[in-house]
Amino acid sequence: MFRQIASVGSFTLLSRISGFIRDIVIASVLGAGWMADAFVVAQRLPNHFRAIFGEGAFNAAFVPAYAKRLEEQGSEAARLFASSLFRILLAFLSLITVLAIVFMPEVVSWLAPGFSADGQKFALAVALTRITFPYLLFVSLVTLLSGMLNAHERFAAAAFAPVLLNLSIIAALLVSWLFPSAAHAAAWGVFGAGILELLLVWLAAARIHILPSMTATSGEQTHKRAIGGFFKALGPAVVGSAGVQLAMFADTIIASLLPTGSVASLYFADRLYQLPVGMIGIAAGTVLLPAMSRHWAAGQPDLAHRAQNQAMALTLALSMPFVIAFVLVPEAIMRGLFMRGAFDETAATQAAAVLAAYTVGLPAVVLLRSAVSGFHARSDTTTPVIASFAGIALNIALKIMLARSWGAAGLAFATAMGAWINFGLLVIFAVRRGWMVPDATLGRWAIAIGLSACVMFALLQASLPLVAQWSGQWAGARNEMELAGLAAIGLGAYALPLLVMVKLLRLDPRLARKIS
Repeated sequence: MFRQIASVGSFTLLSRISGFIRDIVIASVLGAGWMADAFVVAQRLPNHFRAIFGEGAFNAAFVPAYAKRLEEQGSEAARLFASSLFRILLAFLSLITVLAIVFMPEVVSWLAPGFSADGQKFALAVALTRITFPYLLFVSLVTLLSGMLNAHERFAAAAFAPVLLNLSIIAALLVSWLFPSAAHAAAWGVFGAGILELLLVWLAAARIHILPSMTATSGEQTHKRAIGGFFKALGPAVVGSAGVQLAMFADTIIASLLPTGSVASLYFADRLYQLPVGMIGIAAGTVLLPAMSRHWAAGQPDLAHRAQNQAMALTLALSMPFVIAFVLVPEAIMRGLFMRGAFDETAATQAAAVLAAYTVGLPAVVLLRSAVSGFHARSDTTTPVIASFAGIALNIALKIMLARSWGAAGLAFATAMGAWINFGLLVIFAVRRGWMVPDATLGRWAIAIGLSACVMFALLQASLPLVAQWSGQWAGARNEMELAGLAAIGLGAYALPLLVMVKLLRLDPRLARKIS
């Protein structure tokens, strides 16, 4: 299992790194103007539907059903079950894709109504989305094949597939002169990635002889009840996945009504904001869920609570430097990472304001997965959905209220407030039921982390003029050197006090090993 986790983790890290490089290239080539806005909308539309119907919801319903058939009836029975779903998925999504392409002007008018006032931007968004939308079909089939591969303990191909999206977009942008515009190149990169990802997992499935059949057989009739059960399980999963996507739809719709560059500013800020969310919050929740489930099944609630407290302490300790940096020096971060080519000072300033607003909710977001694990470990999937929709309702209401006066930053701030409502409700429900029991160790960790964060904030603030003066000597790489200098000072100013506090408060620094 360790080798499998290491393999998936390595490819996940590779995906994050390649995605970061992709965003740098997109920023350099497209900037944060009307072409970038059009591409972001074109990329988001298939990804919204994929997130609702594809990866999250589909996996939640398909993988347990397929694994059950594999365990009870063998590989061939499981393959026949998957074959029926593969053909249903292919037919349904093909129809959706054709209809979307035909009626794309209406779809874009609904998703980005603000673009209608700019004929050039609207026409480009329609053209790009017609190119990118088939990615939904490809990646949904990839999801099914990936679930099959994972059930057979073949993880590498499915884990590597997202890397191909990043590489494909980068490659397309590097030869953008071959296309009508750089935005067209990026859109065709998305389309090509769908084909490459499907080819990758298709070949991996063929190697272990589990490819779904494209023609129906008499043996598949025995799986009608299982297919009905799959769709019954898919419904609630879709509802759960749709909640977050509704808020993201609202972001796109409202941002399209704001000045040009707002959609792109949200995109670039969100990409940075998602780094600690994905690599810390989700990772901690992924490790915590099986640990808590195991302790509850064994009748050891104290160990389950201790694991949750340790996961939360680890999450806070690792994410706090991001919180301080994103709030205090977002402009330096945006300039150092993205300000080159078409991404100018104005774009960096706009994206920095959005990043700082997002970061208000970062502690809640990274802790959410640890809080949700306490419910899922007890097979309660309803309460987290209720808390999520409450947060989303506030989120969307605030977006409408703040967008006009605060712009894109208002949308990000609304997201942050929604996250706090979601997390706060989960904590209240869990504490009332005795499903979350914060202990003295978590309190001591909070003190150590809080004091270290204050030291980091103070030293980083004091060093800003000195770093600006020092980086000014690097004429060709001033922004990059400023960011590097601030990063070195910030990490040192946080890590050293934290180590001292760990010693003084007699805390165990090996948190990652203790979550078990």
